[in-house]
Amino acid sequence: MSRAPLVLVTSIPRSVATTLGVEMDNATVHQRFGALIAAGGGIAVMSDAWGDPRALVERVDAVVLNGGSDVDPRRYGAPPLAATDPPDVRRDDFELGLVRAARERGLPLLGVCRGMHLLNVCRGGTLVQDLAARTDVEHYANDRHERPVHGLEIERGSALARAAGRLRTTVNSVHHQAIDALGTGLKVSARAPDGVIEAIEDESGLALGVQWHPEFLAGEAGDQQVGLFEALTRREETPR
Repeated sequence: MSRAPLVLVTSIPRSVATTLGVEMDNATVHQRFGALIAAGGGIAVMSDAWGDPRALVERVDAVVLNGGSDVDPRRYGAPPLAATDPPDVRRDDFELGLVRAARERGLPLLGVCRGMHLLNVCRGGTLVQDLAARTDVEHYANDRHERPVHGLEIERGSALARAAGRLRTTVNSVHHQAIDALGTGLKVSARAPDGVIEAIEDESGLALGVQWHPEFLAGEAGDQQVGLFEALTRREETPR
């Protein structure tokens, strides 16, 4: 019997209140990632930023880069703006290492929000540090994180179109940064109505980044996200 694919999900470092009455440093993953990966035919495993990227990639079948704090602008040669989060050097190093190792081994990779940004930066791309300076459209709709807030136009023939099974959809939006210059070997696979890049993928179709948070979406909109995770686990359907 063949085993279910293991899908590594990176964690977000947080200080979390405990039953001891104090806050402690934790590595967290939204539990819906596990549900979506299971629905896609895989088993979710989590790693914090202390793992060895190459050793981890040798043991799993796909990688999901989680969301969270902003990528350090110095990684793409820009000075940090006031709106940008303080850097997390360890996490940036770890996840950039995962992107490189996954690419070398030919593993499917899904970058979610920050994860998409990191995928772009790893290929030499840059980011818009503060979208408020570029568009009047609200992209940081954190009070509506579980439901769609704007539409998407998906590129015909893209890996995203095959995973989503449609060319138009609606998604949530919880980000204040976005893709600026595209990295080498990447292409845009979806945009928001104001032109902001909402998804990117590489030429092989193995690496995909989405600006929205599939793990936050509830109800029918959440169910529609399963295709993203099926693309990670069903290797024979992954475009090459």
